[in-house]
Formats: sequence, C-alpha cells, structure tokens
Amino acid sequence: MSDTTAPASERHGASDELRAHASDVLGFARDIRRDLHRWPELGNDLPVTRDRVLQSLEGLGLDVTLHSTTSGIAALLTGAKPGPTVMLRGDMDALEMPEDTGLDYASRVDGAMHACGHDTHVAMLAGAARMLSERRADLPGRVLFMFQPGEEGHGGAKLMLDEGLLDLPPLADGTPSPVTAAYALHITSAMPRGFVGSRGGPVMASSDELRIVVTGKGGHASEPFRAIDPIPVACEIVQALQTAVTRRFDIFDPTVVTVAKLTAGTAHNVIPETATIEGTIRAISAHTRSAVHDTIRRVAEGVASAHGTSVTVEVDLGYPVTVNDGPSADFALDVASAVVDPRAVVRLPHPVMGAEDFSYVLEQRPGAMLFLGGTEPGRDPRTAAPNHSNRVVFDEEAMVDGMAMYSALAMRTLGTRLG
Repeated sequence: MSDTTAPASERHGASDELRAHASDVLGFARDIRRDLHRWPELGNDLPVTRDRVLQSLEGLGLDVTLHSTTSGIAALLTGAKPGPTVMLRGDMDALEMPEDTGLDYASRVDGAMHACGHDTHVAMLAGAARMLSERRADLPGRVLFMFQPGEEGHGGAKLMLDEGLLDLPPLADGTPSPVTAAYALHITSAMPRGFVGSRGGPVMASSDELRIVVTGKGGHASEPFRAIDPIPVACEIVQALQTAVTRRFDIFDPTVVTVAKLTAGTAHNVIPETATIEGTIRAISAHTRSAVHDTIRRVAEGVASAHGTSVTVEVDLGYPVTVNDGPSADFALDVASAVVDPRAVVRLPHPVMGAEDFSYVLEQRPGAMLFLGGTEPGRDPRTAAPNHSNRVVFDEEAMVDGMAMYSALAMRTLGTRLG
C-alpha cells in the first residue's frame, strides 16, 4: 500500500497541516462528545444520539442513510474525482452502569455511562467528516462514515451490514466504487495520549456467553444424604474448567473462561435442586473457540455424572474474533507514524482479550482496528481507571490524534497526500 523504504513524512506528505486542521476542529468535536456523555443511550435504539450526530453532519454535503433496524447512520462523502470507497467506523452506544467521575459533563442518565469512550469515537468521526468534506476537491473516491449503535453486546455492526451498509450505489457516471478498506479507532486508557497501537492478524478475542445448570435433588440441609446437592458439583465444575483451560490449550493460542456468577439456593437450611453457573468465553482463533466449547460440555457432563446429577450446557455465540488484515494493519501503522510521533506507534505483541463487533465488518472487507491512547500525559496508564470503569476519564486532546488518524487513513487509502 505504501513505499516503506522512505520516512513516513516523505511517503505520506507533511502531516502538520492535517494536525493543525484537527486542532481547529477540536472545539466542534468536544461539544459533540460532551453532549453525548451527558445523555448516554444503550443498545441499538439511540434517538438522542442519532439526532446529535445528524446535527453535526448538517451542511457537509453528505449523502445520509438512516437505518431502520437500528439507529445506525451511514453518511457518504463523494470526492471530486472517481475512485474506490474507504469506510470509517465510530460506535455510539454507552454502558449500563453508574458514573462516578465527578466531571462537569458527567452522565445525567441513571445507570448509563460512556465508560468505553464511544462518545469520543462519534465526536472524532464527525470531526473527520467535517475535515474531509473541506478537502473534497482532493479526494479521488468516497468515504463512508459508519455511525454504529449497539457495539456493547447488541451486534449493531452486523445489523447494519445485514441492512445493506456495504451495498453502495455506483458513481454518477455508473462506475462502481465499492468499499475496499475499513478502519476503526478505539480509545483506551491503557495507553498515553499520543500513542497508536495495532497488529496484523487477531487483534481482539471472540466473546461467548456460558450458562451451565446443574440439577440434583432438593432436601433439608441437615440431611444431605437424602438429597443430591448441586452446589458442590457446580463448584467442582468451576474448578475443573480452570484446570482444563490451563492444561488443554496452547498458551500461544489462548482462551479465557471466566465464571462470573454462581447462583443457587433460597435459604440457609435448604439444599436446592439446581445451581447455575454463568460466565464468558474468550478465544483468539476459531479453532480454539470451537474446541473450548466442546471441552466445557465434556467437563461439565463428566463431573455431573460422577456425582449423580444432570447438567445442561448452553453457549450463546457472541462476537467472532476480530482479525485485522495484515497489509491493512501495516499500512495503518505506517500512516500513524506520519500523524503522531513515530516512537509512539506500537505494534502490539499480542491480541486484547476484549471483543468487538467490528469483527463482522472485517469478515467482509480488509481493514484494521487501531487503539488510540487516551490517558493524559504524566499519568501512569497502568494505574489509570480502565475502560468500562465507573471512574474512567479520557483526555479530550486525544481526539486531535483520532480525527487526524481517521482523516489520514481515508486520504492515504484513496491516494491523497496529507500535506
């Protein structure tokens, strides 16, 4: 995609002008971000968020499509010259949790918070749309801005794809202009502001939900011999699963099985009939994902049978493994080295075990997800509140990096220099 023998500044053109442009747009993006942060919404139905995004896109000359199955928005920018289409994604939904940051613009919605930075993603994408619309005359192709709801477990990306997100009309002269590359940024408090990180291949894990119900025989707690107690059986299954994970799976193709909830009983003197185990399963390859499902069933059924209980195992498939296209990830990191300090561009040594529904997009188009540093300089990211914390705070200056990155990825994919 680029000549990697020359310095990034020569390959991509000087980026000072692009960063200056992003700095000029920061106030615009900050207003969007803070509005969304005050009024977070959950899931796929985000009417307030959608209206605010549409307001931010007014006057930019974009062809806007409102999705009907979700609050998704597809906004298409057509350059002055023919060419392919590059897609940029920003997710819009918040998390179901309280906020305890003490920010002036903290959430005003009980039990909802933008704790994963999706408000910054939307603001950065809207800012990039503004920046790129002002550079329309230099763009040989199109940019599709994907404002996506429902990333936090609701599969909004898949719903938008199923509704025809990638089924774009041809150019005015009838020339096809398909989406040839797709990119997403995700802000993280695990890296300082100014850093960008990614890798080729698996970059985030799959995510599946686990539910095991152990059925025994209820009775009086003083006479366990007249009952079949499911609680110790459930405990043994939990322990056996941890052993199976550490002894049956390659540490270089890892899986994580975490039991987060064990429910049983109604009173201190009653042996219940059932005990329920719930948790999450993560993997970074389709092979291991399938194998761990089989292992969980075998372990649960074996332990339950040994104790005279029965068991049901349910695995609800969630997001698949997020797999970056290798050349696209290399290209994106190369672009990053022209946008931020090259010393702050990190090739991640291993995947992140969180999950993302941008995985559905990357199953259909080459592209990459990149992580954007969001912790203010001088603060140790190792001790900063992490994403999904009720106390996480992102440095809004990082949105300059994000808007410049979104714009640079689009421009360079379409063959436009950054200067």
